[in-house]
Amino acid sequence: MFRIARSTLVGSHLKTPTIVLIAALFFSLPILARENTDIIVMKNGDRMTGQVKGLNDGVLYVSLPYVIQTLSVDWTTVIQIESKQLFLVKTEDGLVYRGMMKTAAGGGRPIRIEVIEPPEEPVTINQEKIIQVSETSKNFWQRFNGQVNFGTTYSKANDNFQYTLGSASEYLRERWSVSASWNSNLSSSSGTNAATRNDIANTYSHLLPWKNYFYSGLGQFLQSSEQRIKLQTSVGGGIGHYFRNTSRTKIAVVGGLIWQNTQYEQTPFTAPAQNLAAGMIAGELQLFRFNKTNLNVTGLLFPVLNDAGRVKFNTNMAYYIKITGNLSWNISFYGNWDNRPPPQFSGSDYGTSSGISWTFGMK
Repeated sequence: MFRIARSTLVGSHLKTPTIVLIAALFFSLPILARENTDIIVMKNGDRMTGQVKGLNDGVLYVSLPYVIQTLSVDWTTVIQIESKQLFLVKTEDGLVYRGMMKTAAGGGRPIRIEVIEPPEEPVTINQEKIIQVSETSKNFWQRFNGQVNFGTTYSKANDNFQYTLGSASEYLRERWSVSASWNSNLSSSSGTNAATRNDIANTYSHLLPWKNYFYSGLGQFLQSSEQRIKLQTSVGGGIGHYFRNTSRTKIAVVGGLIWQNTQYEQTPFTAPAQNLAAGMIAGELQLFRFNKTNLNVTGLLFPVLNDAGRVKFNTNMAYYIKITGNLSWNISFYGNWDNRPPPQFSGSDYGTSSGISWTFGMK
């Protein structure tokens, strides 16, 4: 669930982006064509026949055979929908159903959507309770969603060059999901050593029987030249709860434990490898505005258990403004803090970047 870490692994910062881009492009291969037979009817009586591509952030995405771009439709203005395509339908209480969608008989308000996968019985859900719809398939490679981010700046005055490159992908099933994120930052300037930061995070989330509760696992790898971290490996997990989970707002908190091993660069200062056991408090906030902007804020607080008084904190923030289609402009902030780093080592690393984001998959 949480994409809190922004990817990181030691190695060539030029080779890694190439590998990730190839993987992202591989997963973004288009879904096999299907018939334009989905029916969407609006409050004002407009009727569209095409392909429902998905629902996200209160926006229903519809592709029509006679329109080049995908249409963005306000979900609250839809009064009828019918499709024979398989979808994953997620509700406010965290439940996920798989099947075809059609408006339940009876009409009136609230609109009810039936989700059915033969030979199972249909499940009827009120429209306002549905917060996400994603196309799915029996083909493994056609179940991925994600995005690729890129940004760069250059200044002739001091021959300064900066770039950020990253990607994120998610594999969603009825009651569980797996996600991976990667991000790389490089800054070089005439007369100074290049500064690099790379991090990779892999997360697993599974719904529990209780409403809006889930358990989550995290594996993170971080490299930071500013903090002289050669490789930091973190593995942990915990129990989480959705305090709010709608098409406009998502607030979730996870509490658990984490183990962290940090290997430091040995020049010009020396520091032994550290193994820390810590508590974990993770938070995620997402705010959406219809087809225009969204804000994502995540944070990880680590009170260290075997080094009393030591606290670590990581955060990532990103603000997206839609340009057109699958393209968005973003500005982001990352930060890592350690109130008790090894002597002569930096206790913080933070920065901002902006660039272009391209989403792919079935959202």
